[in-house]
Amino acid sequence: MANKPDQLLFRLRPEDSASGISRATLTRIARRLGFTETQVMHLALRKLAQEVLPAYEADEGAVRADTLRALKKREPQKRLKSVASSIIR
Repeated sequence: MANKPDQLLFRLRPEDSASGISRATLTRIARRLGFTETQVMHLALRKLAQEVLPAYEADEGAVRADTLRALKKREPQKRLKSVASSIIR
């Protein structure tokens, strides 16, 4: 038996609102883009995912003070110079 694709029942709103759209609006978007209604929904959800979800895994937070001291000891910090002073030499 073949695996069936994941499916989701999607109910459109009777009217457009801040949290949903009507079939008429979905159809207008699809026609404007030359897509199917399903392609429009995938595109919209992809854009929302890119906006809302982080692009990478969260790190472990700020570097601890003792770790920072060890790094600075290993790689001595030089006095900061401006870019202009580096170029003029």
